[in-house]
Order: sequence, then C-alpha cells, then structure tokens
Amino acid sequence: MALTDIESLNRDIVFNARLRGHDLTFHSTWGLFSPRRIDDGSRMLTEKVELQVDQVTLDLGCGYGAIGVAIAKDCPLGKVHMVDKDFVAVEYARENAALNRLGNCEIYLSNAFSKVPDIRFDNIVSNIPANVGAEMLAIILHGAKAHLAAGGRLYVVTVAGLRQYIKRNFMEVFGNYRKLKQGKTYTVALAVKHQASRQS
Repeated sequence: MALTDIESLNRDIVFNARLRGHDLTFHSTWGLFSPRRIDDGSRMLTEKVELQVDQVTLDLGCGYGAIGVAIAKDCPLGKVHMVDKDFVAVEYARENAALNRLGNCEIYLSNAFSKVPDIRFDNIVSNIPANVGAEMLAIILHGAKAHLAAGGRLYVVTVAGLRQYIKRNFMEVFGNYRKLKQGKTYTVALAVKHQASRQS
C-alpha cells in the first residue's frame, strides 16, 4: 500500500448522523467498532430508549460515543456517563461530546463497571458484542442491577441469534424481559429493576 494511502488511513474518519432527531457529527478511527457509520444495532437501540430530560444514564461500552452523545442531547438537564475499556474509544467519545457541544457527559475508562462510581442510574444502555461470553454477560447484568435506581431500566441490543440467551439471563437476574424491537439482524431488549428489589 502506498505511503499516501497509509497517511489517509491515519486521518480521522468524520461523518454526520441523525439520531433521536439531532444532527450530530462524529470523529472515529480504524480499529473502533463501526468507524464509518452508526451501526444498525446502535441506531435501533438509541431510538428505543425512553428518556426524560433530567435523567442520569450510563452508556456501557460506549465506543466513540454514538449512543451516549445522542442521549446527552436529549437530556440537557441530566447526565450521561460513557465508559469503555478501550482508551482510544474513550478519547474519541470525549472528542465527540465536545464536538457536539455537550457539557453533561462524564467519559472514562472502565472494564464494565470496574471504575463506575457508586451512583444509581435511571438508564443503562449497551450494545453487547456477539462474542460477549457467559462470564462477561453475568458481570454486565449483575453490575447493571446493582447500579440501577429502583425502577431503572437496562436497554441492550444484541445480534438476533442471542435473543433467547439474553431473555433467559434477563429473567434470571431481573425477573423480567421485554423485547422492544426485532429486526433481521438485531434485537433490542429491556429489563427493569423493580421497586420491590432489595438489591441496590
């Protein structure tokens, strides 16, 4: 490959996207998930989250920040935490929050909930990878339940092939499961931390 081609590959990928009615700009780079466009799963998930303007939301595994940025735009009186275990993703999420003039975001490194502060979220959202594995899924679901406020909601999108697997695990951890949207490739699902739950 020619040197000029390598130089072009090293430059930021820049694209615009409309999410939740907002026109947003994103910078990304090769090596991050879906670097040239908002993937269909993230788009489906973003459009299905029910929000109020003052809610506190966690975007778990935020990548370059597509979901979290869109939610932060919709919750100007609230706060969005965005976390990822990839420091490059975190850097781009911070850049994209600033680029879209958002002052209500906290963005930091965390492997699942390892560095998430002890606060209670109204919503937790995550585009869960197809190769998540049983152990990591257990960490995510139990961590989500512990970090949700009573009545808080966990929204996830997964490849459609994991639908029944996610349903079983949601039922085991939360005692409930609701399919919000089923597409050919992706499924968006919801679990609610019930008011009666004793686990904080």
